[in-house]
Amino acid sequence: MLAKNSKIISIFPILSGIFFGAGGIFIRKLIEMGVDSYSIVFLRVFIALPLLAIWLFFANRKLFSIALKDSWIFFGAGVLGTLGLNLSYNFAITELSLSLSAILLSLAPIFVVLFSYFLFREKITSIKVICMILAIIGSILASGIFETSSMHWSFKGIFIGLLSAVFYSLYSIFSKIAMEKKYDALTITFYSTLAITIVLFPMNDWKFVTELVSSNPIEISIFMIAHSMCTCIFPYALYTISLKYMDAGKASILCSCEPIAATIFGVIFYNEVPTILSLIGLVVTLTALGVLSLKK
Repeated sequence: MLAKNSKIISIFPILSGIFFGAGGIFIRKLIEMGVDSYSIVFLRVFIALPLLAIWLFFANRKLFSIALKDSWIFFGAGVLGTLGLNLSYNFAITELSLSLSAILLSLAPIFVVLFSYFLFREKITSIKVICMILAIIGSILASGIFETSSMHWSFKGIFIGLLSAVFYSLYSIFSKIAMEKKYDALTITFYSTLAITIVLFPMNDWKFVTELVSSNPIEISIFMIAHSMCTCIFPYALYTISLKYMDAGKASILCSCEPIAATIFGVIFYNEVPTILSLIGLVVTLTALGVLSLKK
């Protein structure tokens, strides 16, 4: 049914990007509540893990099966990739506007190209070089460093924001290694989430979180569940489903609307109005990354 309606499928990665773009709203709110960065990430994956387990159980129970010798791949994808990404992104959005944080994160394909050259001997073509240069130029324009405006930024925030892209690219590299070993995308997502949960379990501030939830059980619980669903379950589910029916490059391009969504959310919730120069930078970056995502 879905395969016959390409228009519906095309909406899935777009919605995935919108959900990812909304992540900054939840993170800033939790930080305002006093929740530390480790606990923010832990609560997200702790709530998402059983939901992912249920999803795999009904989708295909065989997806739970992995070789013990491949555990390092899922640990790398989860801890070196997703955890590093989340911690650095959480910091970046406190120093930068939501749109700039998302733009820097979206530069991950550049690092994927560089890592793939050294690890998989994938060629770096002239088109890739041009796209990477344009994406960097677009990000510089979008950063607002050439303007005396209300754009929210700092050099430290930009550096950490770039680190989030590096960690995101590491997740892609480890995922590629896992897929070459014939592991499903859902299996990778589940076990990388499990790795993060195990690592952060002792680091979570249980006392503070318990007191926070006790202060307003219904509202806080709903907010945390919504945070996990909107930033972990929904985007990954929609993106994973889309990969079954369309080319990965096309899905990646459609999902790259995340910075646009983050820009809109920044305007609506935080009055982070982008300048003309930053909008031009956004368009240049997304166009370059879109071309970079295409196979041909």
